[in-house]
Amino acid sequence: MPGPDQDPTAAADRAENAEHRAEAAQLGAEKAEHAAEVAEHGAESAESGAEEAERGAEQAETGAQTAVERALELLPDDDPLLDPNIHEFAAGADEEHPYGTTGKPFGDKSPFRTAFAAALGVLLALVLAYSVIQVRSVIVLVVISAFLAIGLNPAVEMLQRRGLKRGLAAALVMSAVLLFFGGFVAAAVPPLVRQASQLRDQLPDKLTELRQNNDTFKQLDRKYHFQEKVTSIIKQQSSTAPAKVAAIAKGVLVAIGKTLTVLILTLYFISSYDRIKRGALRLVPRSRRPRVALLADEILSRVGGYVLGNLATSVVAGVAAGIWFMALGVPYAFALAMFVAIFDLIPLVGATIAAVACVIVAFFVSAPVGIATLVFFIAYQQFENYVLVPRVMKATVDVSPLATVLSALVGATLLGPLGALLAVPTAAAISLIGSEVITPRQDAL
Repeated sequence: MPGPDQDPTAAADRAENAEHRAEAAQLGAEKAEHAAEVAEHGAESAESGAEEAERGAEQAETGAQTAVERALELLPDDDPLLDPNIHEFAAGADEEHPYGTTGKPFGDKSPFRTAFAAALGVLLALVLAYSVIQVRSVIVLVVISAFLAIGLNPAVEMLQRRGLKRGLAAALVMSAVLLFFGGFVAAAVPPLVRQASQLRDQLPDKLTELRQNNDTFKQLDRKYHFQEKVTSIIKQQSSTAPAKVAAIAKGVLVAIGKTLTVLILTLYFISSYDRIKRGALRLVPRSRRPRVALLADEILSRVGGYVLGNLATSVVAGVAAGIWFMALGVPYAFALAMFVAIFDLIPLVGATIAAVACVIVAFFVSAPVGIATLVFFIAYQQFENYVLVPRVMKATVDVSPLATVLSALVGATLLGPLGALLAVPTAAAISLIGSEVITPRQDAL
């Protein structure tokens, strides 16, 4: 009996099924080929339509340009675009943009933009310079107040570490400063005013006595007429005394007002010291704030060290002058010593002013005492300027002696006493920034 695979009927069925599948596959292939032909034809039609649309757009644009050109040719020659009949057309106005479309922006190198920016920058610079000149007196008071606040801040922080609040600590420090200067005024001003009046009244007699006892002065007075000129100046001052008293009173009131302003600003700066410092640091990019804060703290510390060093040198000057005055019997030794100490705080010129006043007082005692006092102040100022101050500033501000002297001279030349006062801490700040910022960047190149 034959197997299933050898059944003629089954084999014939399989062959017939395979033939049907082959015919179906051929029919599917024909349909796919036809669909491909249809798709290709559609693509060609779409491409042809796009080309026709592009040509139509080009023809429309050409026609529009031609219309504009023809319209412009019919307008006056002075400025065709001023005719209101073509504003909407020339500006490209439509329903979406009723006022036309924006034009091309000016280029970055546009002469108009460059000239306007330059003119505006010059104008702003002039306005800023004029404003600074107009308020320069206020700026000076603010700078002095900030400088004093930075110098007194270590004392305030010391009281804070002992448990006091910052406001109370600042009030105590400012009270101590006021008591010191008030005591100086009460102790020094009345004797100085009285002795100045005595000097004015006794000077002609002193010159007459000197002319009789000193042949050298007698010859010089015969040639240059010292006694006659001094007498004439004193008489002239006596005749204009009321006006000068009024001017002096006005100057005293102005000085008192400025002093009160400095004290109030200093108290405000001390009370708001941390808040002001934080506000200033917020102006720095956030990623740089920690390093800038460290550098700023060091600079402020050096400024405080400068104030402390300046106070130390002033105390030394006052003590040395007081010992000298007591040794020679100069009256009002304590008041004069305080006068020397306070004026020694003013760089360069303060010590000279104090020395001149003290020498004049010493001449009231006797000529030898006056001459000896003059020699003492000349010698002491040389010691202070070239030995004491450079060494103290090196220890407190970490500025070399040469930089201390040069910065003080340059600062005094540029800004006077204020420049001399700020010169050394400024040099310390520049030195720190140079060593911590500029030098590492240069070394990294």
